[in-house]
Amino acid sequence: MMTNSTSGSATETARPTPPPRSKAWIPLDLLRGFLIGSAELVPGVSGGTIALVTGVYDQLIDSAAHVVKAAKILVTGPDRVRGALSELRRTDWFLVIPVLLGMVAAVFGIAGVVEAFVTANPELARGLFFGLVAASIAVPLRMLPTRTSRQPLLLGLLAFVVATGLAFWLTGLAGGSDVEDPSYVAVFFVASIAICALVVPGVSGSFFLLAVGLYSTTLRAVNERDLGYIGVFMLGAILGLALFVNILRYFLHNHRWWTLVIMAGLMLGSLRALWPWQSAEAGADGESHGAGALLGPYDPIGGPVLLAATGAAIVVVLIIIEAKFASARTEDRPDKES
Repeated sequence: MMTNSTSGSATETARPTPPPRSKAWIPLDLLRGFLIGSAELVPGVSGGTIALVTGVYDQLIDSAAHVVKAAKILVTGPDRVRGALSELRRTDWFLVIPVLLGMVAAVFGIAGVVEAFVTANPELARGLFFGLVAASIAVPLRMLPTRTSRQPLLLGLLAFVVATGLAFWLTGLAGGSDVEDPSYVAVFFVASIAICALVVPGVSGSFFLLAVGLYSTTLRAVNERDLGYIGVFMLGAILGLALFVNILRYFLHNHRWWTLVIMAGLMLGSLRALWPWQSAEAGADGESHGAGALLGPYDPIGGPVLLAATGAAIVVVLIIIEAKFASARTEDRPDKES
């Protein structure tokens, strides 16, 4: 997961090709997908953050880029069928399919449960996810390649602070009331933007939906199996992912140090949305939406603090497990390549 860089982007691009993924990982990848999908249902929590913590972020971005490139070759050529199949063969399907199945299971299986929990126990829910995201900031920082003269420390700190401030400001905007009957055109374009947030750690797609008033509307559509709404949303998401994933992959491969620093800043700023104790003004529909003003601790205090500590502990355990697996994979690679 970590690449050392010694001189510029050319070196950063030369990332090792991972060994073929074992089928024995499928149950764990299903769980990873379920966790990523569950995170995307919670305003303020990014599925990209969970992908980072569980150690599959780079592989998922690379695989998505291969699928997008295959579709492009199939449409524009040259050598459409053979070129597209070549790209599809480079996709890590033993990772992508289980993760997608896990995400679908989470979205369709627990959307109503998650919305009910977040609505009925906002302090407890925010406390748990505050701990999860706060501890997760260590993940992109651990993945930083060796800094060179092309990455001045002061400029890196400035980028981190700016990203933190931007995320803090953006999460404060999500306070609008629900749009009850949005047009399918609006749903399509909102989905194409929200999906970009899915793949960027620290940026919550659910919070973007809150900002434009489509969070509860979308969860209700999923819960009620509104196939028209779901279909339009998925088409918009596919378009957004196709346009954005190669951009993100380029920055991860060619400007990895800067990208990870900015991701860490976005994750830190997003904690504004997850501070357990907030005021919440009711919208026109009588429900509270988005982030409120930050307040000092009020009852309940013990529950949110305990859940925050639990969430942080879960992430620390996941980091330790992933580090051990990564070390084992590194030790096994020479034998597999020889």
